[in-house]
Amino acid sequence: MRNPWIIYTVSRFALFFGVFIALDLIGFNPFFAAFIAAVSSFAISLVFLDGQRRAMSEKMHNTFSSKKDDDSDYENQLLDESETDEADSDGHGDSPRN
Repeated sequence: MRNPWIIYTVSRFALFFGVFIALDLIGFNPFFAAFIAAVSSFAISLVFLDGQRRAMSEKMHNTFSSKKDDDSDYENQLLDESETDEADSDGHGDSPRN
């Protein structure tokens, strides 16, 4: 299976170095060539690498959100039970007393 993170990263580096080498061959100062290459490769990647960026984002979301936190589930269960107990004890549920 192809890793979208690697594909997107390699594509961004290829854009940067392609623009940088082209500007360097034209005769730009290397500092300005790097700056222009960074800005232009960013703009080009926003337009043309949208699919790769979305795939990478989805992969990262699926990787980090799939971890189950048992402690949080237990705390949520305790809070739900305490809210139910409070509603049952006054006999009025969640409505304010008059």
